[in-house]
Amino acid sequence: MKASPAEQKELLRLQALDIRLQQVEHQTKALPQHAELKELAVTADKTRMTLGTRSGAVEDIRTELRRIESDVDVVEKRIARDSDRVKHTSSVKDVQALETELAALRKRLLALEEIEIAVMERLEEAEAAVAVVEAERDAIAARVAEAEQARDLNLADLNRQLGELRRDRAAIAGSITDDLAALYEKRFVSGRGNAAALLRARTCSGCTMTLTGSDLDAVRSSPADEVLFCPDCGAILVRTEESGI
Repeated sequence: MKASPAEQKELLRLQALDIRLQQVEHQTKALPQHAELKELAVTADKTRMTLGTRSGAVEDIRTELRRIESDVDVVEKRIARDSDRVKHTSSVKDVQALETELAALRKRLLALEEIEIAVMERLEEAEAAVAVVEAERDAIAARVAEAEQARDLNLADLNRQLGELRRDRAAIAGSITDDLAALYEKRFVSGRGNAAALLRARTCSGCTMTLTGSDLDAVRSSPADEVLFCPDCGAILVRTEESGI
C-alpha cells in the first residue's frame, strides 16, 4: 500500500490517541470508588440484616411488655374493686374472703411489677442495641454518599477527556485515506492495540526490537511512501528523520 509520509506520521498521532483512550476508559472502570461502593454495599446489607433482627427483638419485647402491662392493669382493677367491696360489705365472711383475695392479688401485682421492670430493662438494652446499628447504618450511608459524589466528579472529568480524545481522533482519522484508516484499524485489532509504531534509531517503538540484516535493508530500500510493517510485531512501521536509516 502507498501512503504519503505525512499520512503515515498521522498514524502515530492516531496510535497515541488510541492508547490514551484505552487508558482513560480503563480509569473509568477502575476508579477506587467502584470498589469502595461495592464493599460498602456488602456492609450495608449486613447492617440491614442486623438492624432487622434487632428491631424484631425490640418489637417482641414491646409486645411482651404490653401483655404484662395489661395483666397489671387487670390486677390493679380487681384490687380496686375488691377494696371497694370490703368498704361496703357488712358480712365478716365476705370481708375475710375479700382480704384473702386481695392478699393474693397484691402478691400477684408485686410479681408482675418485678417482671415489668425486668422487661423494661431488656427493652432499654435492646433499643440501645438498635440505636448502635442505626448509627452504623447512617455512617455507611454518609460514606456511600461521599464515595458516589467523588465517583461522579471523577467520571465527569474522565468522560470530558474521552469526549475530547474521540473528537481529536475523528479529526485525525478523517485526514487520512479510507484504505490507510482501514489498515490501521485492522492492525489495531490484530495487534491488540499496537497498530502503528515509530521506527527510531532502527528500533520499533511498538515491540522495542531493533531491525538488522535483510529486514533493515528492506526498509532502507523501500520508497518513502511505501507502507511497511515491523517484521516482529506487525505494526505499521512509520519512518521519520529519527529512524536512523
